[in-house]
Amino acid sequence: MTQTPLNPGDSPLVREALSSVVSRETSTRKTAAAPGGSTGGRDGDWPRPPKTRIFTVANQKGGVGKTTTSVNLAAALSMHGQRVLVVDLDPQGNASTALAVEHRGDVPDMYKVLVEDMPLAEVVKEVPDMPGLYCAPATIDLAGAEIELVSMVAREARLQRALTAYDAVEFDYILIDCPPSLGLLTVNALMAANELLIPIQCEYYALEGLGQLLRNVDLVRAHLNPTLDLSTILMTMYDGRTRLASQVADEVRSHFGATVLSTLIPRSVRVSEAPSYGQSVMTYDPGSSGAMAYMDAAREIAYRGVAV
Repeated sequence: MTQTPLNPGDSPLVREALSSVVSRETSTRKTAAAPGGSTGGRDGDWPRPPKTRIFTVANQKGGVGKTTTSVNLAAALSMHGQRVLVVDLDPQGNASTALAVEHRGDVPDMYKVLVEDMPLAEVVKEVPDMPGLYCAPATIDLAGAEIELVSMVAREARLQRALTAYDAVEFDYILIDCPPSLGLLTVNALMAANELLIPIQCEYYALEGLGQLLRNVDLVRAHLNPTLDLSTILMTMYDGRTRLASQVADEVRSHFGATVLSTLIPRSVRVSEAPSYGQSVMTYDPGSSGAMAYMDAAREIAYRGVAV
């Protein structure tokens, strides 16, 4: 079955170059298994958590894999019997794009939920060809929400109120994809969640911004949401050929211990390529190294949820 990319500007030369890189990548993909079963593919339904787990996926540094992580973990969980909602709080709307959910024009989106009090039920859309996976899209209108929320009463709790009114009990997981900032959108996400997932790129600059993020998390925990738990750290864009990547991973593990997932997400052409087809890498190329790594990470998260 041929697939037509959303970006039609690919030339034959670009396609040829990509195919050569992808063939090298998939031929060297890792095959280590994670707890709970085999890598990649469907290994039966995973245990459902006793109550809805609401994750905020946040890091004020851009380009660390927040959206990629949100989309692919959500897809992997839904493929194993979980009901998952992705809330796109990034005005760029990249999570909506990757899940093939319309987010242009006058589409009801998270801006209308946060600023205009539209019920979340009128915004949430089922992801095509992915049973159990849903998305609340973001449009560019959301960029103005930071300013408009400033004058509103209980501005930090707008998302939490919307989720409560929506009756999130029907979902096993809610993943909130945040913009690369620590503004009111991210504060709303931290207020609404009971767990925090931080993707950290395996590079030095990623460590520099981590301290500031954790200080803000402590402030939110102290004044707004005492139940917020930094439950998961995921190392992304890992390149085993460099010493720096290993050093960063070791440094993070030494500071955060068991909070860090044992799975490392490698740099992957397929992961970057999948959104242009309106797909997660889990459906675009399930056998790629990136897809198998995200499947293993999702499995870890699912089994941790029933172990506590």
